[in-house]
Amino acid sequence: MREILYLEIPTPDMATVRSWLQTDFELGNGEKLLTSEGFRLKIPSATTPAGKALSENLPAELSVFVWSVQRTTYLKVFRWAEQPFPGEGQILRHLTKEIRSRFPHHYPEPPAIDLSQQSIFATLSSAYPLTVKYFQKMPNGEYDLTRAYWWEQRWREGVRNPQQPRQVVFSGKGDWGLRTGDWEKDHPNTQSPVPNPHYDIIYIGGALGAIHAALMAKLGYKVLLVERMPFGRMNREWNISRDEIQSLVNLGLVTPAELETIIAREYKDGFNKFFDANNPAKLRSPVLHTPTVLNLGLDSEKWLQMCGQKLQAAGGEIWDETEFIRADIDISQVILKVKHLPSQIEKQVSGRLLIDAMGTASPIAWQLNGGRAFDSVCPTVGAAIESGFEPGVWDSQYGDVLYSHGDISRGRQLIWELFPGAGDELTIYLFHYHEVNAENPGSLLEMYEDFFTILPEYRRCDMDKLVWKKPTFGYIPGHFSIGSSDRTVAFDRLMAIGDAASLQSPLVFTGFGSLVRNLERLTTLLDIALKHDLLSFRHLNQIRAYQSNVSVTWLFSKGMMVPTGKFLPPQRINAMLNTFFGLLADEPLEVADNFIKDKCDWLTFNRLALKAARKNPALLLWIWELAGPRDLVRWLGSYFNFGRHALVSALLSPWFEGFLNRVGFWLEPRNPGLWLWLLAINYAIATGKPRSRSQVVKTNPEAIIPKSEARISH
Repeated sequence: MREILYLEIPTPDMATVRSWLQTDFELGNGEKLLTSEGFRLKIPSATTPAGKALSENLPAELSVFVWSVQRTTYLKVFRWAEQPFPGEGQILRHLTKEIRSRFPHHYPEPPAIDLSQQSIFATLSSAYPLTVKYFQKMPNGEYDLTRAYWWEQRWREGVRNPQQPRQVVFSGKGDWGLRTGDWEKDHPNTQSPVPNPHYDIIYIGGALGAIHAALMAKLGYKVLLVERMPFGRMNREWNISRDEIQSLVNLGLVTPAELETIIAREYKDGFNKFFDANNPAKLRSPVLHTPTVLNLGLDSEKWLQMCGQKLQAAGGEIWDETEFIRADIDISQVILKVKHLPSQIEKQVSGRLLIDAMGTASPIAWQLNGGRAFDSVCPTVGAAIESGFEPGVWDSQYGDVLYSHGDISRGRQLIWELFPGAGDELTIYLFHYHEVNAENPGSLLEMYEDFFTILPEYRRCDMDKLVWKKPTFGYIPGHFSIGSSDRTVAFDRLMAIGDAASLQSPLVFTGFGSLVRNLERLTTLLDIALKHDLLSFRHLNQIRAYQSNVSVTWLFSKGMMVPTGKFLPPQRINAMLNTFFGLLADEPLEVADNFIKDKCDWLTFNRLALKAARKNPALLLWIWELAGPRDLVRWLGSYFNFGRHALVSALLSPWFEGFLNRVGFWLEPRNPGLWLWLLAINYAIATGKPRSRSQVVKTNPEAIIPKSEARISH
């Protein structure tokens, strides 16, 4: 028996597909015999010749059947005999064509809602029944589901109107693509000018913004934090490694003792494994162990509360449940107009600098970057679950960093993450890498319906016995940068950090890790800019978390995205992931650790790329099909920039930092702009350097376990 066709059919309704196959699908030759999940096609009385070996004396017959997993229908065709079935190629082409015509891609949109007429639960119950059912079991479930709906609508608006995004930032200069001239005539700022700025820095966004705001307040700056939600609440948990989070201690934001109080769990190993049952043997891979990647689970709400307390203790202020409306920038200040949501009272406030930390919901990020605010995104859903899994389902000493349990599902390669928390708590995410597309922006609500349906497929459980703590969701963006100035992260008196800046790893796709890894860089450079009033676009745009080794790896994430409207062999993306993660599994521990933490150097990147091409020569063709010529040309620009950066780094690293230490005391007061530029270069050279094996092992020595002990149960 031989498999001769494997298709993904992008519908959860397997019964309709089966019925169509059995009753409506017509074939010109052969006898159609119905089976429980499809049909058999045979030539009456035909068998292989009697003189053949027994294994070949089989009926001339095809078996067509369907099954469902991941809320998706799949079809396979097997041939009984080794020799082709009469007209086999034509039959398969006809079957594929008819299936694609009858069951095309469909990208559902959430219904319009009017919460003055009915609750969010009543409005969404028909379209997303399981999502409504389980959100009703969560504390603050109605509020959180409304927020998920709001976030999806805001994301869709930005994706579909990239050339003319909603205008929220206005400058008296009316320049640099802000398109403020005509708008200002019709919508002038009616607020009176503020004679002196109230604050040095105003942050919009209280998650990542709270961390950086607390640091800057401790440096003596007068800081205001504006947050749309009640402060301290967030719909995400954070994981990081111990070596990365050490920067919070090094910068004086927390003491070692305080740091330990926000760590909910430190697990000993993390697994990376992708479904490979439909891959050829050479494209299957062992479990990749990453014991020092994302192995600290933080109590995110406790951590934010601590940042808030430190911010206020240093003289900062927090305005929560307050929505940003617009910002007006002039030569000496930025004036914000905001609205307190409970009272609906609008007010204005001014500062020397505005920092956008609103993430993908940021209208500022969309405005600053016009048609290319974000190239890619991970629609991410999940939940923190307090208890309810049976003993033995999961050992909380371990985490799933990246895991798939099936092939492409309705145009997406779904990937799981599982991180243990305090006690029996588990935080589980479901996400996919996605190319931003106006027809198919990516849906949180559709993903949530998947999550609540297929969670038992991933980890055995009774959904009705699980105790839900809170939902976790969001759009985590990516931007394919060619060079350090490719993405705009600033304007006069305005800059973006975190997901709004979108300069993070294309693999891990998290603004938190990127912010923490670059925290010293951002804080030091911003301190210099504020001390010397270097708050113009040309100065602030140098303060960024860009790394050339990160920008070159975006092609890796591109290989995990199914282009909208396109059908790929269902196993294709898992095959690509297994190719590369299989190579990492064969490498020393520090290689995978450095790659995932954005510390891969030029030589290692090229060595791994060449090994991947030798192991799977089809990989280059697959990437060409997914990326296309335009993006490959863009990637070549990133690659050459990576090589140039590696050369410059090799030339400057031995002496440049020492030189700056010698000249800084007299150069900074004489030419602060030049000093800022030189420091930015030094951080660009130093950031992202790979760590040695001894450094990796020292971080978590108990985590190093023999490969022979690696076992994953379901």
